[in-house]
Amino acid sequence: MHTRPLSSKHTLLTYKYPAQSVQENWFEPTFWLKQNKVYAQKSGRATTYFFEHQGLRAVLRHYWRGGLIGKVLSDQYFYTGLANTRVYKEFALTCQLHEQGLPVVEPIAAMIRRNGLIYRGDIITRALPGAQSLCEKLVAAPLEDTLISHIGTTLARFHQAGVYHADLNINNILFGADNQAHVIDFDRGELRIPKQQWQQQNIARLQRSFAKEAARQPSFHWQEHHWQRLEQAYLDTLNAL
Repeated sequence: MHTRPLSSKHTLLTYKYPAQSVQENWFEPTFWLKQNKVYAQKSGRATTYFFEHQGLRAVLRHYWRGGLIGKVLSDQYFYTGLANTRVYKEFALTCQLHEQGLPVVEPIAAMIRRNGLIYRGDIITRALPGAQSLCEKLVAAPLEDTLISHIGTTLARFHQAGVYHADLNINNILFGADNQAHVIDFDRGELRIPKQQWQQQNIARLQRSFAKEAARQPSFHWQEHHWQRLEQAYLDTLNAL
């Protein structure tokens, strides 16, 4: 990971993509919209922008606060040093995981904009070709047993490496066109000593997201025996590693 101050207030983070190619306006959605380079948008708590530029297909995400404090501060965070920012932590962790060969999307760049004691941030990652979230897949059709087991095996690899995901849910597991599972969104994630307690808390959070979506829409193709298969593959892989 490379750090480049653009001014006394703005800092650019890059990974393998040429740092000199990344401009500050890359982190402004209007910059891409005006050039008709946004080929998709995804709305959740906030809008994520998918843009294409000189052969690069990438995803731009702004950092927004959640919960009650988000209603007041929205996208503002207190600055106590670059290495303490959520942007820096997530970008550095994702770079490290990518270097280790774990299935994460490639980080491209990130920006921290500081104004006094307040900062705002954005992150750009490489778009996964043909990406579909696990949630989207299950709305469309049932998963094959081998794919369910593959999810469990993938999660075990992350946990064996000590990767704690702060919000492991069915929207943060992506499949590319090759049907390989990737884990995304490592905001507030961290590396920990592998222990059963936090690992099971992670897995329980994922299980709740399955149940929540199944209760919300009748067409959601997920049954209890699917979870049993996923969990068994997870445990078998974790014990074998």
